[in-house]
Amino acid sequence: MWLLIGLVSLHSSVQGQPDSLNQKRLALVGGVTAVAYTGTMITLNQAWYANYPRSSFHFINDNAEWLQIDKVGHTWTTLGYTIGGIELMRWTGMPRKKAIWIGGISAMFFQTSLEAFDGFSAEWGASAGDLLANTLGAAMVMSQEFAWEEQRIQLKMSFHMTGYAPIRPNLLGSSFPSRMLKDYNGQTYWLSVNPWSFAKQSSWPKWLNVSLGYGGDGLLGGHSNVWTDKSGRLMDYSDVPRQRQYYLSLDIDLQQLPIKNAFLKRLARMANIVKVPAPTLMYQHGGSWKFYPLYF
Repeated sequence: MWLLIGLVSLHSSVQGQPDSLNQKRLALVGGVTAVAYTGTMITLNQAWYANYPRSSFHFINDNAEWLQIDKVGHTWTTLGYTIGGIELMRWTGMPRKKAIWIGGISAMFFQTSLEAFDGFSAEWGASAGDLLANTLGAAMVMSQEFAWEEQRIQLKMSFHMTGYAPIRPNLLGSSFPSRMLKDYNGQTYWLSVNPWSFAKQSSWPKWLNVSLGYGGDGLLGGHSNVWTDKSGRLMDYSDVPRQRQYYLSLDIDLQQLPIKNAFLKRLARMANIVKVPAPTLMYQHGGSWKFYPLYF
Protein backbone atom coordinates (compact mmCIF):
# COMPACT_ATOMS: atom_id res chain seq x y z
CA MET A 1 0.00 0.00 0.00
CA TRP A 2 2.93 2.36 0.72
CA LEU A 3 4.20 1.47 -2.75
CA LEU A 4 1.00 2.63 -4.44
CA ILE A 5 0.87 5.94 -2.60
CA GLY A 6 4.62 6.34 -2.94
CA LEU A 7 4.41 5.96 -6.70
CA VAL A 8 1.85 8.76 -6.82
CA SER A 9 4.28 10.94 -4.90
CA LEU A 10 7.11 9.93 -7.20
CA HIS A 11 5.01 10.83 -10.24
CA SER A 12 4.28 14.28 -8.83
CA SER A 13 7.95 14.88 -8.12
CA VAL A 14 8.86 13.98 -11.69
CA GLN A 15 6.33 16.55 -12.84
CA GLY A 16 8.43 19.36 -11.44
CA GLN A 17 8.98 19.05 -7.67
CA PRO A 18 12.65 18.16 -7.20
CA ASP A 19 13.38 15.89 -4.25
CA SER A 20 15.83 13.13 -3.35
CA LEU A 21 13.60 10.09 -3.80
CA ASN A 22 15.60 6.88 -4.16
CA GLN A 23 13.57 4.76 -6.57
CA LYS A 24 15.31 1.50 -5.61
CA ARG A 25 14.55 2.03 -1.95
CA LEU A 26 10.98 3.01 -2.77
CA ALA A 27 10.51 -0.19 -4.77
CA LEU A 28 12.06 -2.26 -1.97
CA VAL A 29 9.78 -0.70 0.65
CA GLY A 30 6.77 -1.28 -1.59
CA GLY A 31 7.62 -4.93 -2.24
CA VAL A 32 8.32 -5.77 1.40
CA THR A 33 5.20 -3.90 2.51
CA ALA A 34 3.01 -5.77 0.01
CA VAL A 35 4.33 -9.12 1.25
CA ALA A 36 3.96 -8.09 4.90
CA TYR A 37 0.44 -6.78 4.33
CA THR A 38 -0.66 -9.99 2.61
CA GLY A 39 0.95 -12.16 5.27
CA THR A 40 -0.62 -10.15 8.07
CA MET A 41 -4.09 -10.42 6.55
CA ILE A 42 -3.73 -14.20 6.17
CA THR A 43 -2.35 -14.62 9.69
CA LEU A 44 -5.06 -12.50 11.30
CA ASN A 45 -7.74 -14.34 9.37
CA GLN A 46 -6.47 -17.69 10.63
CA ALA A 47 -5.80 -16.54 14.22
CA TRP A 48 -8.97 -14.56 14.78
CA TYR A 49 -11.72 -15.11 12.18
CA ALA A 50 -11.36 -18.57 10.62
CA ASN A 51 -13.18 -20.40 13.42
CA TYR A 52 -16.27 -18.17 13.28
CA PRO A 53 -19.10 -18.06 10.68
CA ARG A 54 -19.24 -15.35 8.02
CA SER A 55 -22.14 -12.99 7.39
CA SER A 56 -23.15 -10.07 5.20
CA PHE A 57 -21.34 -6.81 5.96
CA HIS A 58 -22.77 -5.04 9.01
CA PHE A 59 -21.92 -2.53 11.77
CA ILE A 60 -22.19 -3.07 15.52
CA ASN A 61 -21.79 -0.84 18.57
CA ASP A 62 -19.09 -2.47 20.68
CA ASN A 63 -17.95 0.62 22.56
CA ALA A 64 -18.89 -0.88 25.94
CA GLU A 65 -16.82 -4.05 25.48
CA TRP A 66 -13.55 -5.02 27.18
CA LEU A 67 -13.56 -1.87 29.37
CA GLN A 68 -12.53 0.00 26.16
CA ILE A 69 -9.06 -1.57 26.27
CA ASP A 70 -9.58 -2.83 22.72
CA LYS A 71 -10.26 0.73 21.56
CA VAL A 72 -6.98 1.96 23.05
CA GLY A 73 -5.34 -0.98 21.29
CA HIS A 74 -6.71 0.21 17.94
CA THR A 75 -5.28 3.66 18.59
CA TRP A 76 -1.89 2.21 19.53
CA THR A 77 -1.75 -0.09 16.49
CA THR A 78 -2.54 2.67 14.01
CA LEU A 79 -0.06 4.95 15.76
CA GLY A 80 2.64 2.31 15.34
CA TYR A 81 1.89 1.81 11.65
CA THR A 82 1.94 5.57 11.11
CA ILE A 83 5.37 5.94 12.70
CA GLY A 84 6.68 2.97 10.72
CA GLY A 85 5.27 4.35 7.49
CA ILE A 86 6.80 7.77 8.05
CA GLU A 87 10.22 6.32 8.82
CA LEU A 88 10.17 4.04 5.79
CA MET A 89 9.15 6.89 3.51
CA ARG A 90 11.88 9.13 4.94
CA TRP A 91 14.39 6.33 4.31
CA THR A 92 13.45 6.44 0.62
CA GLY A 93 14.35 10.14 0.57
CA MET A 94 10.79 11.40 0.46
CA PRO A 95 10.27 14.97 1.79
CA ARG A 96 9.20 15.07 5.43
CA LYS A 97 5.67 16.45 4.97
CA LYS A 98 4.85 14.00 2.20
CA ALA A 99 6.20 11.16 4.32
CA ILE A 100 3.95 12.20 7.22
CA TRP A 101 0.83 12.22 5.05
CA ILE A 102 1.66 8.92 3.38
CA GLY A 103 2.51 7.26 6.71
CA GLY A 104 -0.81 8.31 8.23
CA ILE A 105 -2.98 7.50 5.22
CA SER A 106 -1.32 4.10 4.78
CA ALA A 107 -1.89 3.20 8.42
CA MET A 108 -5.54 4.19 8.16
CA PHE A 109 -5.92 2.08 4.99
CA PHE A 110 -4.43 -0.95 6.71
CA GLN A 111 -6.64 -0.64 9.78
CA THR A 112 -9.76 0.02 7.72
CA SER A 113 -9.17 -3.21 5.83
CA LEU A 114 -9.24 -5.01 9.19
CA GLU A 115 -12.66 -3.52 9.83
CA ALA A 116 -13.80 -5.29 6.65
CA PHE A 117 -12.89 -8.62 8.29
CA ASP A 118 -14.97 -7.66 11.32
CA GLY A 119 -17.83 -6.45 9.15
CA PHE A 120 -18.15 -9.82 7.39
CA SER A 121 -17.89 -11.86 10.60
CA ALA A 122 -21.12 -13.03 12.25
CA GLU A 123 -19.37 -12.96 15.63
CA TRP A 124 -18.36 -9.31 15.34
CA GLY A 125 -19.09 -6.47 12.95
CA ALA A 126 -17.49 -3.28 11.68
CA SER A 127 -17.21 -0.73 14.47
CA ALA A 128 -17.49 3.04 14.21
CA GLY A 129 -15.68 3.20 17.56
CA ASP A 130 -12.75 1.27 16.08
CA LEU A 131 -12.61 3.60 13.08
CA LEU A 132 -12.54 6.61 15.40
CA ALA A 133 -9.77 5.03 17.49
CA ASN A 134 -7.78 4.30 14.32
CA THR A 135 -8.11 7.92 13.23
CA LEU A 136 -6.96 9.12 16.64
CA GLY A 137 -3.81 6.99 16.42
CA ALA A 138 -2.77 8.42 13.05
CA ALA A 139 -3.72 11.96 14.09
CA MET A 140 -1.70 11.71 17.30
CA VAL A 141 1.48 11.03 15.34
CA MET A 142 0.84 13.37 12.43
CA SER A 143 -0.12 16.37 14.55
CA GLN A 144 3.04 16.13 16.65
CA GLU A 145 5.22 15.68 13.58
CA PHE A 146 3.77 18.79 11.99
CA ALA A 147 3.84 20.83 15.21
CA TRP A 148 7.11 19.74 16.86
CA GLU A 149 8.88 17.44 14.36
CA GLU A 150 9.08 14.86 17.16
CA GLN A 151 6.86 12.67 19.35
CA ARG A 152 6.74 14.29 22.78
CA ILE A 153 3.62 12.41 23.92
CA GLN A 154 3.78 8.75 23.02
CA LEU A 155 1.31 5.88 23.29
CA LYS A 156 3.07 2.66 24.25
CA MET A 157 2.09 -0.91 25.04
CA SER A 158 3.34 -3.63 27.36
CA PHE A 159 2.15 -7.21 27.78
CA HIS A 160 2.35 -10.00 30.34
CA MET A 161 0.88 -13.51 30.39
CA THR A 162 -2.19 -14.03 32.57
CA GLY A 163 -4.13 -17.00 33.93
CA TYR A 164 -7.31 -16.03 32.10
CA ALA A 165 -6.43 -17.21 28.60
CA PRO A 166 -6.33 -20.95 29.55
CA ILE A 167 -9.92 -20.64 30.83
CA ARG A 168 -11.16 -19.46 27.44
CA PRO A 169 -8.36 -20.09 24.88
CA ASN A 170 -10.60 -19.81 21.81
CA LEU A 171 -11.40 -16.20 22.70
CA LEU A 172 -8.29 -15.09 24.62
CA GLY A 173 -5.65 -17.08 22.73
CA SER A 174 -3.73 -20.31 23.19
CA SER A 175 -0.22 -19.45 21.95
CA PHE A 176 1.93 -16.52 23.02
CA PRO A 177 1.31 -14.49 19.80
CA SER A 178 -2.45 -15.07 19.92
CA ARG A 179 -2.61 -14.27 23.64
CA MET A 180 -0.71 -11.05 23.06
CA LEU A 181 -3.29 -10.16 20.42
CA LYS A 182 -6.45 -11.34 22.20
CA ASP A 183 -5.95 -11.34 25.98
CA TYR A 184 -6.83 -7.82 27.08
CA ASN A 185 -6.05 -8.74 30.69
CA GLY A 186 -2.35 -8.82 29.83
CA GLN A 187 -2.27 -5.63 27.75
CA THR A 188 -1.36 -2.31 29.33
CA TYR A 189 -1.36 0.93 27.36
CA TRP A 190 0.75 3.88 28.43
CA LEU A 191 0.64 7.58 27.75
CA SER A 192 4.37 8.23 27.96
CA VAL A 193 5.41 11.88 28.18
CA ASN A 194 8.91 13.28 27.77
CA PRO A 195 9.22 16.25 30.20
CA TRP A 196 12.57 17.33 28.74
CA SER A 197 11.01 17.90 25.30
CA PHE A 198 8.77 20.61 26.82
CA ALA A 199 11.62 22.21 28.81
CA LYS A 200 14.86 21.60 26.92
CA GLN A 201 16.89 23.88 29.17
CA SER A 202 16.00 21.86 32.25
CA SER A 203 18.17 19.27 34.00
CA TRP A 204 15.60 16.51 33.46
CA PRO A 205 17.26 13.52 31.71
CA LYS A 206 16.61 13.78 27.99
CA TRP A 207 15.76 10.08 27.65
CA LEU A 208 13.51 9.67 30.74
CA ASN A 209 9.72 9.63 30.38
CA VAL A 210 6.85 9.63 32.87
CA SER A 211 4.11 7.16 31.97
CA LEU A 212 0.45 6.81 32.90
CA GLY A 213 -0.95 3.37 32.14
CA TYR A 214 -4.38 1.82 31.69
CA GLY A 215 -5.43 -1.84 31.72
CA GLY A 216 -7.98 -4.28 33.03
CA ASP A 217 -8.34 -7.53 34.93
CA GLY A 218 -10.91 -10.31 35.13
CA LEU A 219 -12.05 -10.01 31.50
CA LEU A 220 -13.29 -13.37 30.23
CA GLY A 221 -15.72 -11.86 27.73
CA GLY A 222 -16.49 -8.58 26.05
CA HIS A 223 -19.42 -7.67 28.29
CA SER A 224 -19.54 -10.28 31.06
CA ASN A 225 -17.91 -13.41 32.44
CA VAL A 226 -20.84 -15.68 31.64
CA TRP A 227 -21.07 -17.55 28.34
CA THR A 228 -22.17 -20.82 26.73
CA ASP A 229 -19.46 -23.11 25.36
CA LYS A 230 -19.66 -25.12 22.13
CA SER A 231 -21.34 -28.06 23.87
CA GLY A 232 -24.09 -25.80 25.21
CA ARG A 233 -22.78 -25.81 28.78
CA LEU A 234 -23.20 -22.60 30.77
CA MET A 235 -19.86 -21.21 31.96
CA ASP A 236 -20.40 -18.85 34.87
CA TYR A 237 -17.39 -16.88 36.12
CA SER A 238 -19.45 -13.96 37.38
CA ASP A 239 -17.60 -14.20 40.71
CA VAL A 240 -14.46 -12.92 38.93
CA PRO A 241 -14.56 -9.12 39.20
CA ARG A 242 -13.99 -7.08 36.04
CA GLN A 243 -11.80 -4.16 37.10
CA ARG A 244 -10.06 -1.20 35.55
CA GLN A 245 -6.43 -0.66 36.52
CA TYR A 246 -4.35 2.52 36.42
CA TYR A 247 -0.56 2.75 36.54
CA LEU A 248 2.20 5.26 37.20
CA SER A 249 5.69 4.41 36.00
CA LEU A 250 8.90 5.64 34.42
CA ASP A 251 9.97 4.83 30.89
CA ILE A 252 12.88 5.21 28.48
CA ASP A 253 12.40 7.34 25.38
CA LEU A 254 14.36 5.33 22.83
CA GLN A 255 14.29 8.13 20.26
CA GLN A 256 16.30 10.34 22.64
CA LEU A 257 19.14 7.88 23.19
CA PRO A 258 22.50 9.01 21.70
CA ILE A 259 22.37 6.68 18.68
CA LYS A 260 24.50 7.90 15.79
CA ASN A 261 23.79 5.17 13.23
CA ALA A 262 20.91 6.38 11.05
CA PHE A 263 19.38 2.91 10.58
CA LEU A 264 19.51 2.08 14.29
CA LYS A 265 18.05 5.48 15.10
CA ARG A 266 15.05 4.83 12.83
CA LEU A 267 14.70 1.35 14.31
CA ALA A 268 14.68 2.80 17.83
CA ARG A 269 12.01 5.30 16.83
CA MET A 270 9.76 2.51 15.55
CA ALA A 271 10.44 0.32 18.62
CA ASN A 272 9.53 3.26 20.86
CA ILE A 273 5.87 2.17 20.85
CA VAL A 274 6.77 -0.58 23.35
CA LYS A 275 7.22 0.44 26.97
CA VAL A 276 10.40 -0.55 28.77
CA PRO A 277 9.70 -2.52 32.00
CA ALA A 278 10.22 -0.35 35.08
CA PRO A 279 9.10 0.04 38.73
CA THR A 280 5.36 0.73 38.67
CA LEU A 281 2.60 1.76 41.06
CA MET A 282 -0.84 0.30 40.25
CA TYR A 283 -4.26 1.46 41.45
CA GLN A 284 -7.14 -0.93 40.89
CA HIS A 285 -10.72 0.30 40.67
CA GLY A 286 -12.22 -0.35 44.08
CA GLY A 287 -9.42 1.19 46.10
CA SER A 288 -6.49 -1.27 46.17
CA TRP A 289 -2.87 -0.29 45.46
CA LYS A 290 0.09 -2.46 44.47
CA PHE A 291 3.75 -1.78 43.76
CA TYR A 292 5.69 -3.76 41.16
CA PRO A 293 9.52 -3.59 41.31
CA LEU A 294 9.46 -4.36 37.58
CA TYR A 295 6.21 -4.33 35.58
CA PHE A 296 5.78 -5.79 32.12
